[in-house]
Amino acid sequence: MSNLGRRKFLLYGSAALGTSILLKACGGNQSQTPTASPSPAASPAPASGETIKVGILHSLSGTMAISETSVVDAEKLAIEEINAAGGVLGKQIEAVVEDGASDWPTFAEKATKLIDQDKVATVFGCWTSASRKAVLPVFEAKNHMLWYPVQYEGQECSRNIFYTGAAPNQQIEPAVTWLLENKGKKFFLVGSDYVFPRTANTIIKEQLKAKGGETVGEDYLPLGNTEVTPIITKIKQALPDGGVIFNTLNGDSNVAFFKQLQAAGLTPDKYPVMSVSVAEEEVKQIGKEYLLGQYACWNYFQTVDTPANKKFVAAFRAKYGEDRVTNDPMEAAYIMVYLWKQAVEQAATADDLDKVRAAAVGQKFDAPEGPVEMFPNHHISKTVRIGQVRDDGLFDIVWSTPGVVDPQPWNQFVPETKGFACDWTDPAKGGKFKMEKS
Repeated sequence: MSNLGRRKFLLYGSAALGTSILLKACGGNQSQTPTASPSPAASPAPASGETIKVGILHSLSGTMAISETSVVDAEKLAIEEINAAGGVLGKQIEAVVEDGASDWPTFAEKATKLIDQDKVATVFGCWTSASRKAVLPVFEAKNHMLWYPVQYEGQECSRNIFYTGAAPNQQIEPAVTWLLENKGKKFFLVGSDYVFPRTANTIIKEQLKAKGGETVGEDYLPLGNTEVTPIITKIKQALPDGGVIFNTLNGDSNVAFFKQLQAAGLTPDKYPVMSVSVAEEEVKQIGKEYLLGQYACWNYFQTVDTPANKKFVAAFRAKYGEDRVTNDPMEAAYIMVYLWKQAVEQAATADDLDKVRAAAVGQKFDAPEGPVEMFPNHHISKTVRIGQVRDDGLFDIVWSTPGVVDPQPWNQFVPETKGFACDWTDPAKGGKFKMEKS
């Protein structure tokens, strides 16, 4: 990224931490008072001719391309399947693809273009929370609609976003609990220096305090930075006899981190690493030999044994090649296209975004990961799974929840948001309200 782009990127990350880890209600203007602000007039998204235009906005270049290009492939697959089955409301879906280029101001510019110039009915996009935070004001100001497919740090609940990745209680928190019960009490936290890792680690530290664990170290790398030797030195000093490494690095930094971790002799038997942004695609690109035996927590793995997943994997390989793998963000991206389709069909319109938004709540889908449902907080219910990298680069599922976990966007370990929830179906509640004590 250019120096200017990096400075803007760092501004997003540091601003998130400096404002009590983004504990404002969504949109940045809502106070702690649990009331919902009036919604702006809906921006119409006219479906042109015989097609319904949708935007796809991900990083196809830059440090995040390692992860985001495969998400685009999954979204295109869903669109192709829906079109082959007759489309939506008798029209074919036309995808307009834009490259966010791993640069957050570029994401905002491209989101504006998709809405104002291309007149898309919705946008499927973003990966990092920095990119999502960059486009959020655009979607809220224009009262438009973004579908976001990646697990994230929570502490947000926007009327204009539907989140199909995991909230912290559907990934980070179960992973910490499992590690405490199975791998140790001492944690070293490693992350990229932006919104998601810093907020996630704030949650983790609060959870460790509550559950009897200990944070022995915490360090960050600028996104795309590969100078990981100082961090590995700090890990060895803080955990001389071994311990848990919780990894929230994103993008290319993971390549250098796992290679140098192995070179330093920090093996999974003494230094188990739990990653929440490394999945099958990243294992393939980093090299399975560097991750063998390490862990990741997701809601979906390619090895999930469901009929829907077998169909999804077969379709993806048929389109993109037998050597390709699927992963959690790809699956979440794939199913969000179908959830949007179902909402449009129930609303009987792609143009009236308020109707589509209302219809999206309650949508259910037999996803490759298992059954999912869109909640009034615009997040979906999900099964939680922990996988261990095996010698073919896929994951053995070593633990899973017995059923789906309901989403909680406002974290219940962090004091400032404990007791808060989100409900966009109730005008008196909206993006953040205080729950009644049971």
